[in-house]
Amino acid sequence: MSSKSLVPDAKDALNRFKMEAASEVGVSLKQGYNGDLTSKQAGSIGGQMVKKMIEHAENSLRSGR
Repeated sequence: MSSKSLVPDAKDALNRFKMEAASEVGVSLKQGYNGDLTSKQAGSIGGQMVKKMIEHAENSLRSGR
């Protein structure tokens, strides 16, 4: 499997999204390596990201887009 992104411009947007989600759940992320996070902290960030993506998809479906 390739690590190349299908949409190169998406990387910055996803990093901003991750930082926003981390802030919302009270986890401090720094730019670059964050290997010192606990599994609970990393999971809460990922969970928040999924929650927001689902909300966005539901809103898009409701509005017909």
